[in-house]
Amino acid sequence: MVLAARSWWSGQRRPGLAAGAAVLAGSALLAAGCSPAATHPAAAVTPHQASSSAGRALATVPASATPSAGSRARPSGAPTLLPAPLPPGNLPQTRARPSAGSRVFHAEMTDLWAAVVTGQARLAVQAFFPLHAYTQVKAIAGPAADWRSRLFGDFRLDVAAAHHYLGRDAARARLLRVIVPSAEAAWIDPGVCYNSVGYWHVAGARLVYREHGRLRSIGIASLISWRGRWYVVHFGAVLRTGASGLVDQPAAGPGVPGPAGGC
Repeated sequence: MVLAARSWWSGQRRPGLAAGAAVLAGSALLAAGCSPAATHPAAAVTPHQASSSAGRALATVPASATPSAGSRARPSGAPTLLPAPLPPGNLPQTRARPSAGSRVFHAEMTDLWAAVVTGQARLAVQAFFPLHAYTQVKAIAGPAADWRSRLFGDFRLDVAAAHHYLGRDAARARLLRVIVPSAEAAWIDPGVCYNSVGYWHVAGARLVYREHGRLRSIGIASLISWRGRWYVVHFGAVLRTGASGLVDQPAAGPGVPGPAGGC
């Protein structure tokens, strides 16, 4: 299958990217109701260890991994941050389809990358699915507590894992573009995956960066929408078996977006 992928850096469609593996039917659901596009075993990874395969491999880093003291900031100072507007209060969801070519998405991804190169997840809080939206979406007991303890907690672990994966010179890595397989985005109806409100969902976006002169990339496991804006909801993985940070499909080169599916 051929995708038309949209990147925030250019706002233009880039044809010819393969969609990747098919969705696995009957995937197990978390209690919180998230379903992955596909499941693969995780493997330990060392900094700069990348795979060029098209499969959706997951690289794992122990939860104890913390940012190295020497790479908390760029050599010239703090990482670039762009202001992103705050989510609009407690307004209800809309069916507006998000754009990966918007200035807001550009700001979100800039802040996400700042979080990765410093290991500080708090820098990307405006790029992460908002708490007030999550309490409206999830048809589970205690959605606010789940957001704080599990959803954002996993995001912190995954940011630390991505920082560890970049290695000692993480602060020198430069984000070049973000590839979002927009053609594969799907509207998830209420009642699916323990959700009471619908939203747009896309799996397997790619953060493409350059480090030490080499082109590399890592994935964003899942983006979902709120009122016409994309947010990261799962960074390293949708499902996990332990309290470890994960890096989604690290690759030499731009990698392969997707696979499509999940919710």
